[in-house]
Order: sequence, then structure tokens, then C-alpha cells
Amino acid sequence: MIPWRKTASNENEQTAPVKSVLVIHLGGLSGFVQALAAAAHIRDAHVGARIALLTVESSRSLAEKCPYFDVVMADGKPSEAQAITGLIKRLRAAKYDLVYDLECSSRTNNYFQGLRPWPPKWCGIAPGSSHRVPEAPHLAPLDRYAAQLRAAGIALSGPLMPDLTWLRQALGDPPRLRPEYYGVRGSYVLLLPRGSDAAPSRRWPQEKYIELSRRLAGRGVTPVVLGGVEERPIGAAIAQAEPKAKNLVTRPDLFQSIGLAERASFAVGDDVDLMHVAAAGGAPCLVLMSSNAGEPAVPRGPSGVIELKAAVVADLPVEQIERQVANCGVFLMAATA
Repeated sequence: MIPWRKTASNENEQTAPVKSVLVIHLGGLSGFVQALAAAAHIRDAHVGARIALLTVESSRSLAEKCPYFDVVMADGKPSEAQAITGLIKRLRAAKYDLVYDLECSSRTNNYFQGLRPWPPKWCGIAPGSSHRVPEAPHLAPLDRYAAQLRAAGIALSGPLMPDLTWLRQALGDPPRLRPEYYGVRGSYVLLLPRGSDAAPSRRWPQEKYIELSRRLAGRGVTPVVLGGVEERPIGAAIAQAEPKAKNLVTRPDLFQSIGLAERASFAVGDDVDLMHVAAAGGAPCLVLMSSNAGEPAVPRGPSGVIELKAAVVADLPVEQIERQVANCGVFLMAATA
């Protein structure tokens, strides 16, 4: 266990061992996948400590399987005043030694203020935090998490890297996590389109996904389409135009999507939540992003991520995407398999 890091205001206080830790993250799926990169370091830094997570219901299933938390609480965003008061009372009663506020929002700042006059050691942006970091809205979440970890005395040897490749073993490698479960055999590439309700500046068009699918299939690589309800029309259109493509839109659950990513030769897609899952799951990724979309969080993963940017994503040519797939050795692997 490591002691909490001293600040200028408590230099003369005696350090105490950290036995009980709370991690807070209340965002969506892609944000939670990135937060797990920080959670891994928190777990390593506090060996023997009891680590709890305060999150939301959508993150519960993944959080309960991962090896970083001893307790998962999924009621982190109550809407009623009575429920908020009850949550703060519960946090106070738990007597955490150290809190990592990875959410860093006005809501979690209010949680900190609600724990006064004797709040736990707190790593976040809340005024009065023992390990305060400045607000940095321009930073990508992973870079902000890295700054927080360093503020708490956790040394990092490089950039934070989300990694979900532990999931298959954590679940006992069941058949449902394997591509054969969906009839996918040999080399395959995940296609992760954005639904047609998005503006052309932010999505690669259906006809280009269809053309890429034909080119992949012609080189012995199976296109596998993933997505949510909004992507149903494009998944159906790809499968109709290219019979060798597998339309799995809405079919795999989160765990199965991670299993498919771990064994994929590659993943190509728009800047969607599933791209973060695919990258963290182990697939080498090519993400198509708009240069006019501000500073979106770029996916990261153990096998690498390539960004292709254009003012209008729809303008990116199929030939350029195909070259990137070829340059990463996908076609060579398929030919020698």
C-alpha cells in the first residue's frame, strides 16, 4: 500500500496507510472503458486495499467482472434530493482513506463538499482536495486520468492504455465469446459504422462501407458489422450487397463484442463507442474522424490505433482505407492462414 501524497498544506501531517479506496466514474461506455486504464494502476498501487467503485448501471456488468474492484455500486447518479443525501451519508459512513474522482464534474464536486468538514483524501478538481488537479477540458480523458494518478503519487512509465483482453479468461473462455459462435471463421475485420442519422461530416457513408466490404471479401477477409439499433439499416444493406459479410448489428452483448475484437484481424469504423471497445479489446483499429469535431477522445488499445481525419468524414476514399488495411498486413495474414 502507498501513503497518500502530501501537499503544501499537510506537509507536517503523518502519512497513513491507504486501506480503503473509492473510485468514481459516472459516464458512458467509452468513458468507462478508458477509466479502467486508470483503475488498473490504482489497483496495482494499493495492493491489499479494499477498492470500491461508484458508477452507473450501464457500467455495472463490465465493472463486476474486472479485477480492479472489490465492490461495485451502480447508483452514482441519483436524481432526487433524498437519494443524493442518502448516497453522501453512505460515503461518509464508509470512511474511505482516499477517493479517486475520475468523473471530475460539478456533481462529484458536490459529493466532496457534502462530505465536509472531514472529507477523505480526494484526488480530483474539487476545491479543497488533498490531491487537487486543475480543470483541463482540453485534455483527452486518458491524459487527465494520468495527471490525477501522478498527483496521487502513482508513477506512470508511459501513456495510459485501456486493455480488456483479461475478460475472456475472467469469464472462463466460454464458446459464446468466440467468433465461431456466430459462424465467423478465418480472418475477419470488424466494421463499426455510425447510423445514418449522423451528419455526413461525422460518418463514413453506407455505400463506402459496402464497397470496402466487397474488397475485403474479395481478398479472403470476412467483413463483420457491429453496431446498435441505429446501425440496423446499414448492417442489413452491407449484408445484402456482400453475401460473405456477417451482419451482427445488435446481436452480440458487450462481452461478446470484446471477444470478437480480441480475435479480429482489424477494425475499421467511425468515432463510435464500440471503437473504444474494439481497441481496448485488442483489435488493431482504424478510426475515421472529423477534423471539425473539436477534440474527441481518440480510442487507444494494446494493438494500436490509426486515425484518419477529414473535415467531412464522408470524403475519405475507399482506396485510402483499403491501403491502410493492407499496410497493416491483414490481407497477407488471410492469404497465409
